[in-house]
Amino acid sequence: VIKMPRLSDTMAEGVIVAWNKKVGDKVKPGDVLADVETDKATMELESYNEGTLLYIGAEAGKSVKVDGLLAIIGKEGEDYKNLLETNNSPVAETAPTVVAPPPAASQASAQTASLPEGAKVIRMPLLSDTMTEGKIVSWNKKLGDFVKSDDVLADVETDKATMEVVGYEEGTLLYVGVEAGKAAKINEIIAIVGKAGTDVSAYVASEKSGSGNQNAPVAETKAVESQVAPATSNTTPVSTDGRVKASPLAKKIAAEKGIDLSMLNGSGDGGRVIKKDVDEYVPSVASAPKSTSTASAIALPSGSEAYTDTPLTQMRKTIARRLGESKFSAPHFYLTMEINMDNAIAARKAINEVSPVKISFNDMLIKACATAIKQHPDVNSSWMGEFIRHNHHVHIGSAVAMPDGLIVPVIKFADQKTMSQIASEAKELYGKAKDKKLQPSEFSGNTFTISNLGMMDIEEFTAIINPPDSCILAVGRIKEVVVKKSGIFDVTNVMKVTLSCDHRTVDGAIGAAFLQTLKKYMENPVLMLV
Repeated sequence: VIKMPRLSDTMAEGVIVAWNKKVGDKVKPGDVLADVETDKATMELESYNEGTLLYIGAEAGKSVKVDGLLAIIGKEGEDYKNLLETNNSPVAETAPTVVAPPPAASQASAQTASLPEGAKVIRMPLLSDTMTEGKIVSWNKKLGDFVKSDDVLADVETDKATMEVVGYEEGTLLYVGVEAGKAAKINEIIAIVGKAGTDVSAYVASEKSGSGNQNAPVAETKAVESQVAPATSNTTPVSTDGRVKASPLAKKIAAEKGIDLSMLNGSGDGGRVIKKDVDEYVPSVASAPKSTSTASAIALPSGSEAYTDTPLTQMRKTIARRLGESKFSAPHFYLTMEINMDNAIAARKAINEVSPVKISFNDMLIKACATAIKQHPDVNSSWMGEFIRHNHHVHIGSAVAMPDGLIVPVIKFADQKTMSQIASEAKELYGKAKDKKLQPSEFSGNTFTISNLGMMDIEEFTAIINPPDSCILAVGRIKEVVVKKSGIFDVTNVMKVTLSCDHRTVDGAIGAAFLQTLKKYMENPVLMLV
């Protein structure tokens, strides 16, 4: 019996993205049985057993709780039904129990009785651990198009990044549940694919009335569906609503270079503009009418009132929700300390002469915090409602400001890494964050967070705790001050740090002791190397 393993520390269930083996196939140790989507990332599930795949307990697209029955492997033709009774799987009731490979129709009927044969539902996937909904930035396929299993259906903006959604199903696009620019909740139907000409309107109506999670765009898109002609080749990068079809990276590069995407011929799937098209674009000489918007802005009468309403991005929505919950549910208190940075400045200069990568003061702080946390484990804890979780691993989040908001790439096992390893990893993560290419595993799992505004000349500030952490360290700039040493006045460099603590898990004395240890390491960096 193969059960759903716990593939992340916060995982409660896993979604079977795709099976790589079917009933009746031979399986060897090391074979990848299935791709499983957890709350952090999509991972490969390997088999450690040899034999014939006799039974699959959950079809692709279904979720299975941790320790739920996934599959049974044994001798060919062996009776396994007694194992179904002893392994009470939450999906055993709906799973197929045939020994032969299940046909497409059985997959459809497992979802709902009214779903036509051969049709397959595609739902909004969970693309980050904090995601509650995803905004469809653009559709790369239109109704009537044929979709392959590895085609990118749509670009979806989550609270962390803009990501491409692959349907993993093959067939004609019969239904689009959410139009571009609108958001869909997790597991809400975003599309249905199947045989050309299949009528799925009855299923959509029953899903809408039964689940209550389909919103207005469903009816509007359905109306568009009835007007769409049979599938035609997509020869233009402009979608039906006038928006240019382009990948998120292409849009970003075009915006930076000031290139109008409508001037480009897309070479991607269905005429979609991709990065290569933007990089190779040579502007023509006669493209000048650009100053009208600025001219009209300048021409506003003096003293006139004006404003712009900016729709919330998924990232900004999540920041508002999570930090609002943190501020008003966790009783914050703040501890500020001044650290002498003279030795740190000298040590950084010496280290950078031999380090393969340039080390910043923030890299030194990450190492110092990680080292100090090992001596003060209460700081590395999380409030779990009925209990306090003390984390034995040290994952340091380092906040990065972006145009849309804030994201926190995570340096995993920071206490076990050298400063140069931390600097190299941090540089790579910060670059991915700014390009919106961070993977879910790279911005989740933090146990302590650092927010540094010193490079912006901020002397000191307080930060809101980043859940599920118990503490966040706010770091100000390094400032020269005049001090009296041995009867004479001299100049020294100081830096102020403020620790925000959740009083449910961290008391004042614990937070103060942690800051004292942090101060010791930053004022004597050589101690971190011992």
